Amino acid sequence: MASSKSSRRSALGLLGAVPLAAAGLPAAQETAGLSSGSGRIPKDLRPGGAFDRHIKELADKDQFSGTVMLAHRGRQVLARAYGWADRDGKIPNEIDTVYALASSSKPFTGLAVVQLAQQGKLRFYDLVSKHLDGLPAAMAERITVHHLLTHTSGLGDARRPGEQPPPEKIHNSYEEQMEDFWADLRTFELEFAPGTKKAYSSMGYTLLGELVAKVSGQSFQDHVRQNIFIPAGMKDSAYYDRRQWLADRRIAHPYMYQKDGTRVDAVRNLDKGSVYGDAGQGSNSARGWMGTGGGNGFSTAPDLVRFAVALQSGKLAARPYTELYVNGKISAKPLREDTSGGSVRGESFQAYGPVAATYNNRRIITHGGGAGGISTSWSVYLDLDWTAVILSNYDLQSIEPIIDLERRLITGI
Repeated sequence: MASSKSSRRSALGLLGAVPLAAAGLPAAQETAGLSSGSGRIPKDLRPGGAFDRHIKELADKDQFSGTVMLAHRGRQVLARAYGWADRDGKIPNEIDTVYALASSSKPFTGLAVVQLAQQGKLRFYDLVSKHLDGLPAAMAERITVHHLLTHTSGLGDARRPGEQPPPEKIHNSYEEQMEDFWADLRTFELEFAPGTKKAYSSMGYTLLGELVAKVSGQSFQDHVRQNIFIPAGMKDSAYYDRRQWLADRRIAHPYMYQKDGTRVDAVRNLDKGSVYGDAGQGSNSARGWMGTGGGNGFSTAPDLVRFAVALQSGKLAARPYTELYVNGKISAKPLREDTSGGSVRGESFQAYGPVAATYNNRRIITHGGGAGGISTSWSVYLDLDWTAVILSNYDLQSIEPIIDLERRLITGI
């Protein structure tokens, strides 16, 4: 059983004035009466409130392991950490623990592309083949940058009908990993004509990462670090390789659920996979050497709050390009449905990386990620000045009830 011990570090002060020892973020005074668009900070979002109690209940049942942070106007309101980052090493999760994000890092890829467009180095209507060689003719002649950003390229993540996924391969270098990616890409056939439908595609975002590298002249990972992480003050965010994942005590190990009810360390057990979702095929993201444009960058809850602040303050892109980044382009499935009455609480659209949604008449940009032993979500409530971060080193179902409650409480349902 994972430890249900919580850790919380806080300090009072204005944004940036008094750094927290671990999180490096100022904490909001619980009695400050800060406006959230609808009055004071709701008591259910404060320490000891309904949200806080719900997380603890899940952790006490070993249904949640990870870090949760709520921030208003960039100031910490609630921060909690539960469970083990590394059971074998007896290292607990902390507020500033580093987590693999899975697909929650896709918006970094999208923003890197938007920044390059702002610099005039590419256009959204460009064919990808204008910048990248080696694409099959059917893709080279039809897929644009916009198609990849909005998951409308036709790539999807599926193989030809009736074809079984190949055995999961363990990669021991980034070069080997990307060689296999390109070989794999050339076996794909488009599921539909680009621009006619939407199908979520990690492969498409991995291809965008390759595009960023070619256009920028540096590795995708270095480019994101220099143009997003450093300007945003995201000091603990990076694309760590598997060797660092094993050696760095700050980084949480994913714990994958098994058929016998146990959980195993994904990084130390590359031969095993999770039984949930796509992991029914035995997937284990630690088999890849390093994260790509398609996902598995690493970050912390405080760093993701810093990202939200930097994005909204114009540090990462000029206002017109920030608006291009966050505004919805393609209609998508709703974020959540009200299970009690079946009514939809909002609508979702694909932006250039994040999901752009309305929920109870409030604007949100958000993205989630899930893999074996990884479940993550970050959300920026654009017109309420709230940021919510949920990072877990358990499988995907562990954070769904937390997200549901977060959305309801922040938007005032």
